Amino acid sequence: MTDVLIVGAGPVGLALGADLRARGVDAAILERRNEADGGTRAIGIHSPSLAHLELSGATDALLARAVRIRRGEARADGRMLAAIRFDRLRARHPYVAALPQADTVDVLTRLAPPVERGVRVTGFREDGSSVRVRAIGPDGDTERRAPVVVVASGWAGRELVYRPGAVRTRNYPDRYAMVDVAAPGDATALVHLERGGVVESFPLPGGRRRFVAWAGTSDVTDAAVLLRAALAERVGLTVDTSGASTFRVRRAVAPALRRGRVVVVGDAAHEVSPIGGQGMNLGLLDALTLSPLLAEWLRGDEPEGLAAWERARLASARHAARLAFLNTMLGRGTSTVGHGIRSATLRAVLRGPGGGVFTRAYAMGFDAAARGR
Repeated sequence: MTDVLIVGAGPVGLALGADLRARGVDAAILERRNEADGGTRAIGIHSPSLAHLELSGATDALLARAVRIRRGEARADGRMLAAIRFDRLRARHPYVAALPQADTVDVLTRLAPPVERGVRVTGFREDGSSVRVRAIGPDGDTERRAPVVVVASGWAGRELVYRPGAVRTRNYPDRYAMVDVAAPGDATALVHLERGGVVESFPLPGGRRRFVAWAGTSDVTDAAVLLRAALAERVGLTVDTSGASTFRVRRAVAPALRRGRVVVVGDAAHEVSPIGGQGMNLGLLDALTLSPLLAEWLRGDEPEGLAAWERARLASARHAARLAFLNTMLGRGTSTVGHGIRSATLRAVLRGPGGGVFTRAYAMGFDAAARGR
């Protein structure tokens, strides 16, 4: 019987597996997909996550592949509203590490226990000092047992733990178009807050950049055409958008992260808008601050710090959701008058003391997991 059974082999589940392995804990990872997810939506790893990933050896491997974003700029109408200086953070890693999610998954896969793929978990039942896990795998129905189970399966696994309707979910009307493409530029992150909607541009390794543009609130029929027009009209850029995709915004925060010996982390418990780049980091910090508590739990009684961990992670999820909501509101298209008011307000706030507060909040410096990191 394994010590900890992890459901889900995305970045969060893999990071937990790698950290537990470094602590000498026997962990197993079950994943319903037969192959690793090739998606690249989450590209930024913030300072607190990088610090917590050090124990497993992931930080150095990730930084070897990443672009270090030390500076960002907020712009409007061709002018800079304010600079966002990550290099002035009082942190061990004063930058954002930017790399495709596939690279993050590859690094963590090399450090985590082997993933058992093609296994779909269908239910749990606590049995005294362990949890029975029902699953369907390549050989049919199976049952596993472990003292602790951690659900890191993303939103699709939420129904394994929560009753229908227990996690309130809000679907926003906003659509965004996105593409990763070869483009000139340095390692500066750019956020253009234009009248027609936000355009974001983030550096990636290999001379590539990610472009994201607000696409309105109607269904997008051709992401490539819409994104090409948005870039040209709003910021005067012409890039190859043939590989563009779209995504919508959803918000969900669970009321609890535990049910006995079953613990939930990442998107299975909470979802925040990708605009702001905190979703994956929120899950990573859930998992990496849980890991030492699991190691302690396996040596004896339930650790006293587990309840405090749950309260802190729920508070962090609520904070991230509020910040993501603010980013979504700021990124919407608006009238000429509204655009002028927004630009003037942001210039005043970001160039004053609020600029440092915003930078720290964006970099997850207010997360409880950032203390001492």
